[in-house]
Amino acid sequence: MSVENNEKKLGLGSVVSISVGLVIATSCLVSLGQGAGTIGVVFIFAMIIACLLNMTTVASLSELNALMPNTTGGLAQYTLACMGPFPTLISMVGGYLICNMLSCGVEASIFSYAMSESFSSILPLPSIGYTLIMTIIVMIANLYGVDMFAKIQDLVAFLLVGSMLVLGIIGALRLGTGNVVEQPLSMAMNFNDIASMTAVAFWLFIGAEYVIPVSKNVKNAKRNVPLGMMIGLILICIVQSIMVFGFHNYIAWDELKDSAAPHLLYGMNLLGTGGKIWMTLVAALAVISTQNSTVNGLASICQGMAKMNMMPRIFAKTNKHGVPYFGVVFVSVMIFVFAALSNGSSEAISFLILVGSVFWMISYILAHIDVLILRKRLPKAPRSFKVPCGPLFPLIGIAGTAYMILNISTDAAERNAIWLLTGVTFLILAVYSFFWIKYKMRMPVFKSVPMEKVMAMENSMYYEIRKRRGIWR
Repeated sequence: MSVENNEKKLGLGSVVSISVGLVIATSCLVSLGQGAGTIGVVFIFAMIIACLLNMTTVASLSELNALMPNTTGGLAQYTLACMGPFPTLISMVGGYLICNMLSCGVEASIFSYAMSESFSSILPLPSIGYTLIMTIIVMIANLYGVDMFAKIQDLVAFLLVGSMLVLGIIGALRLGTGNVVEQPLSMAMNFNDIASMTAVAFWLFIGAEYVIPVSKNVKNAKRNVPLGMMIGLILICIVQSIMVFGFHNYIAWDELKDSAAPHLLYGMNLLGTGGKIWMTLVAALAVISTQNSTVNGLASICQGMAKMNMMPRIFAKTNKHGVPYFGVVFVSVMIFVFAALSNGSSEAISFLILVGSVFWMISYILAHIDVLILRKRLPKAPRSFKVPCGPLFPLIGIAGTAYMILNISTDAAERNAIWLLTGVTFLILAVYSFFWIKYKMRMPVFKSVPMEKVMAMENSMYYEIRKRRGIWR
């Protein structure tokens, strides 16, 4: 590889910033407030459990990436090689595309609400106008390629984590200008109360695996990809734990639990109007970071799926910067559409977060299953990274994630509504996937595809040859 190409590769710092970029979002600050407001500072223990479970997923995805490097579709290609196109298409369209665009759109609507609340006198725009401006800027930046994406991500992640750390330390050490609240550290009666909150805490660590689709652009990927994701998760756990202590000192637990924007409430209680504006800027950085990671990651995933004929071919086309431009534009537009639809309805964020969590958890379970299948089929295949202790950690990941799905909410009515919405969505996707695979891809619906064939799909000629032979339409 030439020095010039190597300079354009992403280093460990960029891997960490991408991992942090999607994980720390405005909705995470909401979940953090709700979790801490429900059981107190001991919510940190639920966070640690959730963080460790996500580390098992990161480890499994790193092993899959080591077996099938440079795959733009990531989990889609791993699952195709293990379980066939049917579960792949359902899990990727539902667990990644719809879930991410919906949650990112809701994130953007909360951002626009916060911006209009704090800056309406300075910049009198309709709230959705802030979202439109940000969406256009992020979209254009991503169309210029991975180098511009990384520069934005590194800067935003640094400012975001730095601001959260400083605000958390000010609150934890009681250095704020606001009144200190005297209240108990814990409201949990037993360990079951903590365990029941792991599903809420899980959302705080979702998304570190967005590094995988860009791993081909990472220097020394076999080391930096798994290490960067692990560092990102640990960093997030530490920073958000400090924030919980800050919440304890400056917001009454009941008030924190019921707040739709606990980050703005914390900033106001901590440092007055200045703190509220600072927290608004932190929320803005979180949304820019999230949307930047989402647009880049989903466009790459769509590109990989298009190469497998799982999505329209236009998603695989690239511009002169090597960017799958249609995917970037499509994802950006859909995020804005979901933001417009959810504009002014931020009180529904908790429900949507939990629905999104279930979609994401199912895809994580598939990642662990993929590892176990390939361990069985290809026990001697070279792996530059392998999850230690045999099948132990993938099995722990499956069991822990399944537990969180079954206990996704402490409210029975909300839990049933989440399961119902998830079930209906997957049923619709199942019908769509069956007909697409059978009549568009012309492949056996439930038969796995050999790994070497999946990797061959990365070459654009694979699709052309299949199309010329009349196999793919």
